Amino acid sequence: MFYPGNVKKEYNRQINYANRGMDLENLLNQSNEYYLETNRAVIYKKPTPITISEVKYGAKERVITKAYFRTPSTLDYNGIYRGLYIDYDAKETKNKTSFPLANLHEHQLLHIKRVIEHGGISFLIIYMNNNFYYLDGKDIINFIEESDRKSIPFSYIEDKGFIIEQKIKPRLNYLDIIDQIYFKED
Repeated sequence: MFYPGNVKKEYNRQINYANRGMDLENLLNQSNEYYLETNRAVIYKKPTPITISEVKYGAKERVITKAYFRTPSTLDYNGIYRGLYIDYDAKETKNKTSFPLANLHEHQLLHIKRVIEHGGISFLIIYMNNNFYYLDGKDIINFIEESDRKSIPFSYIEDKGFIIEQKIKPRLNYLDIIDQIYFKED
């Protein structure tokens, strides 16, 4: 940008990714609260398993100054819907052409596989290209087992996934998609 006197001012804009995904998480928390209030499902966000190792005690407050992750976390949300266990994670990417598999850890993929093997429902909700997508765990595992790619192409997400309808209540209506996939006869 040029200022009077032809002085050029440059800004070093740093991008902070710390809270990316928080909006998605807030929408899901509101949806899950609605599902609970209407007795449609019982789904909660799991707390991150940490161990506190150092605390600073003040006159009126305590501040955690050092903590570490106790165990690798699985997926962010779990609960029960229509008698089936549900376990899912919320992911967001600014990538327009693919979803990087680096966003999923090996222990999370193993967890998705185990939930499915035991008859549960596991999936991802992905915010990508200004839409929210439901991608079933079975499709994620199939893609990884059949491909050497390090990312899931957007075309695969469009083909296998479902766009999640945004509403006022619930904010992200992902249970209707589960009904379509798992409870077709009803």
